[in-house]
Amino acid sequence: MFKTPRSRLILIILITGIFGWQLYSEGLKLGLDLQGGMHLVLEVDDPEETMTVEAKADMIDRVDRIIRTRIDEFGVEEPLIQKVGGERLIVELAGISDQDRAKEIVQRNAFLEFKLVLLTTDMTAALSRIDRSVVAALGIDSIRALGADVVASEQSEIVDLLFGGGDTTVTAEQVDTAGVVEEAPEEEDPLDSFQPFSSKLNMGDIPGTYLIALEDIPTVELFLAMDEVQRALPRDQALQWGMELVGRGARTYKYLWVLEEDPFLTGDRLETATAGRDPQFNQSQVQFELSRAGGRTFGQFTGQHIGDNLAIVLDGLVQSAPVIRDRIGARGQIDMGSGTPLEEASDLALVLRAGALPAKINIIEERTVGPSLGQDSVDAGKIAGMLGIALVVLVMLTYYRVAGMLAVGALGVYVVLVLGGLATLGAVLTVPGIAGLILSVGMAVDANVLIFERIREELAVGRATRTAVEEGFQHAKSAIVDANLTTLITALILFQFGTGPVRGFAVTLSIGIVASFFSALFVTRSFFLLYLQGKKASDPISV
Repeated sequence: MFKTPRSRLILIILITGIFGWQLYSEGLKLGLDLQGGMHLVLEVDDPEETMTVEAKADMIDRVDRIIRTRIDEFGVEEPLIQKVGGERLIVELAGISDQDRAKEIVQRNAFLEFKLVLLTTDMTAALSRIDRSVVAALGIDSIRALGADVVASEQSEIVDLLFGGGDTTVTAEQVDTAGVVEEAPEEEDPLDSFQPFSSKLNMGDIPGTYLIALEDIPTVELFLAMDEVQRALPRDQALQWGMELVGRGARTYKYLWVLEEDPFLTGDRLETATAGRDPQFNQSQVQFELSRAGGRTFGQFTGQHIGDNLAIVLDGLVQSAPVIRDRIGARGQIDMGSGTPLEEASDLALVLRAGALPAKINIIEERTVGPSLGQDSVDAGKIAGMLGIALVVLVMLTYYRVAGMLAVGALGVYVVLVLGGLATLGAVLTVPGIAGLILSVGMAVDANVLIFERIREELAVGRATRTAVEEGFQHAKSAIVDANLTTLITALILFQFGTGPVRGFAVTLSIGIVASFFSALFVTRSFFLLYLQGKKASDPISV
């Protein structure tokens, strides 16, 4: 098989056509250094520096695995994700058009919890206790001092939030029995304008919720951040914000939910998550499925709380809180709202499938590699490649003449095979990859040089042309195989243990070695057989 020149030529045309079509249809995918993208340096959030070096290293290992899964599902080709020093992670994403979306996917914690919604009546008794705790914590003297110096104080913004500005609030002492507002005294006591925590809470229209006016949200957040407020909350209860702003009349509010403090189930039991749209209400949603153990826990809990609201909490915010109508098994859904695009639901499903990050991640460095830099690299690579190939062709034609012309033809087939192979495998071409490509071109030429020199040796001892060609290829084969095999092993080691650019170099070099071996021992030999076909065995050949 493939012993005749015609059959060998048909095979060469077929293989070259396949790889040429792959190169034409798929095109070459360029890396970060050639087409631009984003470069991020991530670090585990540890503001108080309480984590040990070993704990940080373990955390970075877990973050590495999760982010790799997220990026793979996001569809970025050949990302670079590399640990640095055991405390940081470098993420390089080539060809990213929506960088904000990519950062959100990389950085999002995606910690999912399921909690029971409690009634606001369970919180009523605690509100007055919270107000007293705040006043006691600040102290009357402290409040008076802060209020009197509200302009000069560095904490004037915080004081304004707690005291409502100090000059616009009408207190009970300023209203007489006829309901007429008296004129405020010239020097108002700061305590008279102090607005307690309970005054910011409006009863919500959903069981277990308060409505917080948009302008009061910073004040309530300030209260909730105080240790005294957290200690005054009822035991095993928590107040958590909702996800979205809602309109009620002419004002905008945000839900504050009364929940059980501890979740009965977390996202660790999540198996799958997919995005879709509710056909009835046309709103984005994420449908999820729990593991068998998670499904049993979910079913048992929902069976005991039919009629109650179940809060689905994502990263500390209540995403939705449907009413439990019946016992729920291992399947459920997260409603995203009608205004949420399906793309956002898809991103949420992606990060849920990948798992929650074990800790908050900070982006400490962010760089954008622009396409202009990439185009400069591409142009420089093209010029270097064309000059190198032109010089090789010139030397081969000058030194080996007819044999050099045959080798140049084989070299053209080789280039198509390498570039088509990169396109077929979906490999990304980088600047180091271009270096690997040029190096493999040199190896292909070197293999032809070995063959031609052996043919010259055979011709020098008086062999006939056909015999000299056959003997030249036969004697050069072992040297070519050894050289290519050892280089291929080196390339595979680089691919296995290298990262980023090193792996790109290894991939291109590996494909080039295989193509070089095929072009030198099969394509060049086939061209020789075609050239010698019809000639006499004694006819000379220019080698």
